[in-house]
Amino acid sequence: MTAATHSTLFPQVPGPGQFMAPPQDADAVLDGLDPEQREVATALHGPVCVLAGAGTGKTRAITHRIAYGVRAGILQPSSVLAVTFTNRAAGEMRGRLRQLGAGGVQARTFHSAALRQLQYFWPKAVGGELPRLLERKVQLVAEAAARCRIRLDRNELRDTTSEIEWAKVTQTVPADYPAAVAKAHRDAPRDPAEIGQIYSMYEQLKRDRGAIDFEDVLLLTVGILQDRHDIADQIRRQYQHFVVDEYQDVSPLQQRLLDLWLGDRDSLCVVGDASQTIYSFTGATPDHLLNFRTRHPNATVVKLVRDYRSTPQVVHLANGLLAQARGRAAEHRLELISQRDPGPEPVYTEYADEPAEAEGTARRIRDLIAAGVPAGEIAVLYRINAQSEVYEQALADAGVPYQLRGAERFFERAEVREAGIALRGAARAGGNDSLLDDAEDLPSQVRAVLSTKGWTTEPPAGSGAVRDRWESLAALVRLAEDFTRARPGATLGDLVAELDERAAAQHAPTVQGVTLASLHSAKGLEWDAVFLVGLTEGMMPITYAKTDEQVEEERRLLYVGVTRARLHLSLSWALARSPGGRASRRPTRFLAGVRPGSAAPGTRTAGGGAGIERGGGTAGGARRGRRGPVRCRVCGATLTDAGEMKLMRCEDCPSDMDEALYERLREWRSEQARQLGQPPYCVFTDKTLMAIAEAVPSTDGELARIAGVGARKLDRFGADVLAICAGQEPGEGDEEE
Repeated sequence: MTAATHSTLFPQVPGPGQFMAPPQDADAVLDGLDPEQREVATALHGPVCVLAGAGTGKTRAITHRIAYGVRAGILQPSSVLAVTFTNRAAGEMRGRLRQLGAGGVQARTFHSAALRQLQYFWPKAVGGELPRLLERKVQLVAEAAARCRIRLDRNELRDTTSEIEWAKVTQTVPADYPAAVAKAHRDAPRDPAEIGQIYSMYEQLKRDRGAIDFEDVLLLTVGILQDRHDIADQIRRQYQHFVVDEYQDVSPLQQRLLDLWLGDRDSLCVVGDASQTIYSFTGATPDHLLNFRTRHPNATVVKLVRDYRSTPQVVHLANGLLAQARGRAAEHRLELISQRDPGPEPVYTEYADEPAEAEGTARRIRDLIAAGVPAGEIAVLYRINAQSEVYEQALADAGVPYQLRGAERFFERAEVREAGIALRGAARAGGNDSLLDDAEDLPSQVRAVLSTKGWTTEPPAGSGAVRDRWESLAALVRLAEDFTRARPGATLGDLVAELDERAAAQHAPTVQGVTLASLHSAKGLEWDAVFLVGLTEGMMPITYAKTDEQVEEERRLLYVGVTRARLHLSLSWALARSPGGRASRRPTRFLAGVRPGSAAPGTRTAGGGAGIERGGGTAGGARRGRRGPVRCRVCGATLTDAGEMKLMRCEDCPSDMDEALYERLREWRSEQARQLGQPPYCVFTDKTLMAIAEAVPSTDGELARIAGVGARKLDRFGADVLAICAGQEPGEGDEEE
């Protein structure tokens, strides 16, 4: 053994008896677990399969299992490797294990664990330094396509990159790609032969430049463990017990790596739910979970079905969705049993068109916030990211703050890194930092330090980068307040350590605002109130879901969306895309037989619309219902884009906007936002101001016809806007009267 093997990556494993805890201390870990969770926690030998439904406390069960084993002296902390699929989940698991007294346990993603091993063993197995890791492969894929004389637009480039990732995690080489696509019934973004060509050239470019990508990290680790038995043995001596969360999402390549880590041992605990398999397009498959008992006939199998997250009403809907499912995953579905008090029934709403659906959703959200539901506990979930724009617009018009999930990682933002450096410096200086002279507690110390970086007690009026920076710093202030409540007496140094831990785990504090997210990105999260929108055939299931297997995955995706809700659940759809359009859409087939008054598939019922609310109750909604298709006032083309409909013209058509009027409106808006303590978009969005500056309305009726000027805003701001349009100062007309 070389000196390098004494690094922190491979610490010395204590011998039997070196790490023991009093049995009563171990038993304390079991307090508060339900019977099934306790069964998981005490099943410490041999293979264990935990089938855990949504909201059933699976993370609690497996972290308490590890902690119980560690405290009882059965598991050595450094010999346990817990694997999950996101940095966020791994960070949460490490945090819980620390609280339970099992801080030495490794909890990592597959890629993180493999990368550490690859970096450690590369010099010994291959020699030299590990090749450079590509952070993003899109640019190299674009170059590979150009070398092949294949022109890709931006969307094709993104999709081709995803295809290459899928091929690699399913262990498909470039030459076999076309056949693999046909066998998997995948819709390739281009001719499969062309993608195979690009894939081959991409691999060649990587080799020429001494670079590897994230999939190579797994492939190369697998290769080393297969070829070098001495290295495989060293890893197996270190890691003797494995826990895999979200096992239904394992790809063939990840399963191969897991098998090599295990060797001929069976100390493995897997946790998953086949009904939450929604990432097959990335190569994930529930087969490993469903075949676990076949591969391990003596496995202990525990089912977790007590749902602690959602009300009986939400759980009833979730169970109803899966009751109609077909296929192998459906045969292993779990019937959830809610442990919560009854709550409101799910609300089903049908709207005339998409803008009306977005406005109705924003109105309901505003009502929930007024009733005391925090904005950060509300989410709007949709099938594809392109659906977000109309909801961003509607929430902005309603004055509701929101955040888009999937933006730049919190701890990678420049202002957050700068804040971390400032807080670390203040923690080192301690009482010698004059900034902290008047700060009595930890939150006030943090506020004092961050005030030098742009944080203020009131948010800035701007809605761009300045506002984004303030929101990031405000999130750190809220984190300090929460941290102090959880750990009274904590110091600034303790908070800095917590921030470092979260940064390593990408565990960002919650930004206060309604979350807008795709159903896929909502997996693993939960909110008090969830709005599932755009639930029409063609969107749910998505148009390109053609095979029975693909349609069933869409059903599971809706199931995941439903089970994100704790208390309030709203499901909606629009009969037409744009105002006045043909009402040809139908609600998703998945709700047939589930929502009140609807018939199960294959049957008929009179009054199929029972239990459905009709949206479009505002003046704006009624106006849209009577209006025909929206046409460009310049070229006459039918408009479908929400922003173009607001301007009443195509984005590319020439504008006759009064630039001076637009600037006066912007100045007025900034002042209004400052007085209200809200971002400017909550007064009027840029697109609405542009539409006003183009139309130059002179009456309430003309102003009301502009999209984004609802009855509430007309009443609140109409007089000022009309005065500005007439060349007067806001309020002049009132004074003359």
